[in-house]
Amino acid sequence: MRKRLLGMAVAMVALAGVAHAEDKKVTIGVSIPAADHGWTSGVVFHAERVAKLLMQEHPGLNVIVKTSPDAATQANAVQDLETQGIDALVILPSDPDPLVNAIKEVKGNGKFVALVDRAPSVNDDTVRDLYVAGNNPALGEVAGKYIAEKTPDAEVVIIRGLPIPIDQQRQDGFDKGIAGSKVRVLDRQFGNWNRDDAFKVMQDYLTKYPKIDVVWCQDDDMAVGVLQAIEQAKRTDIQYVVAGAGSKDMIKKVMDGDKMIPVDVLYPPSMVATAMELTAANFYDQVPVRGTYILDATLVTKDNAKDFYFPDSPF
Repeated sequence: MRKRLLGMAVAMVALAGVAHAEDKKVTIGVSIPAADHGWTSGVVFHAERVAKLLMQEHPGLNVIVKTSPDAATQANAVQDLETQGIDALVILPSDPDPLVNAIKEVKGNGKFVALVDRAPSVNDDTVRDLYVAGNNPALGEVAGKYIAEKTPDAEVVIIRGLPIPIDQQRQDGFDKGIAGSKVRVLDRQFGNWNRDDAFKVMQDYLTKYPKIDVVWCQDDDMAVGVLQAIEQAKRTDIQYVVAGAGSKDMIKKVMDGDKMIPVDVLYPPSMVATAMELTAANFYDQVPVRGTYILDATLVTKDNAKDFYFPDSPF
């Protein structure tokens, strides 16, 4: 009897400890770019969605999400969050280097900092505790390998993003993915991760090249413009388009077996949610989350597309 009462007492103490942990007061500030295009719309959607879920899970947690249209406004937003007494900052910078000082100030005050996606020139523990990002080289390599395996003799046109480091990482990854195959790249031009610009680039390709087998573009937004250009030109030689990010429209096309979009490569805007969940775990689960967390560039196929489909997302 005494043992049973002792066991009950231990269990009650353990439960009290859990309750105390859940009641722990923590404020997490989340600073992200405004929803000025498809991918950032997805970032805002997932940040707000997971903020609600985390606050439901942890009664003592307050998550404040702020969006900013540019780096200067975001620096002010970070300062404002700090004045509200945050314990942690999760930030996806609109432009990382101009925001370094604002981020370092938060970290210098002893706050936990999770940096998402866009890293500054110096990306180490002087800037952040946690870094969460997609795998840019793998985004290109996965696409390249798929094309090399599916259409080993393909003549391919490429629509790049912007002339910045992550674009080059994706391009280098693609070249690695097709290395050793007979895939031939006809042309590479920048589409600026913009559907209208990609539409114009694709129109140019369609005029210059009487035969194109496959289009690789780094971004789902650009794929929209590519598909419009192909449809308007009534070209039937192009077998398919490979893009990336994981937008709901492209994932739905994969789910539905659209022959022009047989696959997509993930670079999910939900990575901000991953950073938020890991940051909350640092306070409530007392697990080590410091370091670098790189998400896989998963190849989305008809078999697994449902796992990545968020119909309520704007992207």
